[in-house]
Amino acid sequence: MFPIDSAVPIRQPPVVVWTLLLLNAAFFLYELSLTPEELQAFLHRWALVPARYFVPGWAEAAGLDRSPLPFLTNTFLHGGWFHIISNMWTLWIFGPAVEDRMGSGRFVAFYLLCGIGASLAHALVNWNSPIPALGASGAIAGVIGAYMRLFPLSRLIVMVPIGFIPFFFEMPAAIFAFVWFLTQVVQGVGALFAPAVGGGVAWWAHIGGFVVGFVLVPWIHRRRRLRAWYADEGKLGFSPDGTRRRRTA
Repeated sequence: MFPIDSAVPIRQPPVVVWTLLLLNAAFFLYELSLTPEELQAFLHRWALVPARYFVPGWAEAAGLDRSPLPFLTNTFLHGGWFHIISNMWTLWIFGPAVEDRMGSGRFVAFYLLCGIGASLAHALVNWNSPIPALGASGAIAGVIGAYMRLFPLSRLIVMVPIGFIPFFFEMPAAIFAFVWFLTQVVQGVGALFAPAVGGGVAWWAHIGGFVVGFVLVPWIHRRRRLRAWYADEGKLGFSPDGTRRRRTA
């Protein structure tokens, strides 16, 4: 399932989401400018290598310290065009509504905490891995968790490719998030018994980020004083909370 659009409207420009998109794009373009040797050294320093923290002597042998910064900086790095495009698209679908309800300042703190939580989950499960992990998907998983908690009955437009034919469906956010999370858990548990050689998807970063986002929402989200919704305000024929608009006689 690939999300295409959200039915939840916003009242404020998603400044933080725009900034995150630009930062991720800038770092990715910088990665593209490096030679293979420079890129390898850059990723070992700024991506998340669990062995750097949990395998005695690994950091010293690699000429690295044990700075905690990679638990955050890895969330702004990506491994290829599909990786960054899919992540940024998902952030663009779910991020603006969450930022609108939280406020920009709270959303910044929320996003960074989700990214750090996702990194910790990946590092703890893959504690002896020497492979750099990178990507914003863990932090964005936290945004999905927040979206599910804030707008569980809202509707999403999703695309499911069957062969070469795309099919479009309308789906409640809670069902989408549940199916998405269940997929991550199944893949994550499977990876424990059949670990990928030379890389793979950081499933436990997705799981950790989602859980952190889902749990943090009540602590970070506060009711904001925003203007009232206009009588006809909504999106795609839905109400301001993303649910189906009720017809009145």
